Amino acid sequence: MSDDHDAAGAITFIFEAGVLKRAARTGWWFAGVKHPESIAEHSFRTALIGMMLAAMEGADPARVSMLCVLHDTQETRITDIPHIAKRYLTAAPNITVTADQVANCPPAVADVITAAVAEYEAGETLEAIVARDADKLECLVQAVEYRHHGIDNVQRWIDSSRAALKTTSAQRLADAALSGQPLAWLNPPESPE
Repeated sequence: MSDDHDAAGAITFIFEAGVLKRAARTGWWFAGVKHPESIAEHSFRTALIGMMLAAMEGADPARVSMLCVLHDTQETRITDIPHIAKRYLTAAPNITVTADQVANCPPAVADVITAAVAEYEAGETLEAIVARDADKLECLVQAVEYRHHGIDNVQRWIDSSRAALKTTSAQRLADAALSGQPLAWLNPPESPE
C-alpha cells in the first residue's frame, strides 16, 4: 500500500469518528431529555473516568483511556441503539463493525484499534473491566446531572448503571456522585485556618 493510500484510509476513519460529535445518545430521549449529550461527549468523559479508575485500581490508565475512547465508535454505523430497541433489533457485533471501519487504515493502526475493541468486548482484562465500569459510571454521572437539571425520570439509568459496576473504586465514585452536587466545584475551596 502506498503512503498516500494509508493516509487516506486513516483520515477516512478520523472523519467517520467525527460523526460521533453530532450523534445523540438516544436512550435519554425516553427520560425526557430533549437534547442529550453526543456519543463523543460521553466517550470523552468515559475516557477521563477510565483513566482515574485505572489509577485507583492499579490498571494501565493509557490503555483504559484508549478502550474508552473506542468503545462506542461503531455507533457511527449502527447508531446508539436504546436498550429497549435491543429487544427487537440485532446489530452486527462491534468487532465486525470496527473491522469494516478500519479496513483501509494502515495495518498498524487497524491492528491497534481492532485489538483494543476486541479486548473491551471480551471484558476479561483488568483494563477492559475498568473501561466498562467507566462507561457505566459516566452514564450514572450523566443521569445525576440530568436529575439536577429537573429531569426526574432517570432512576432506572442510575440503578442499572450502579448495579453493573464491578470495581470497588467505581462503586465508591458512584456513591460519591449520588450524594454530591454537580456544580459544587464552582464554590471556592475553604481556606484552612
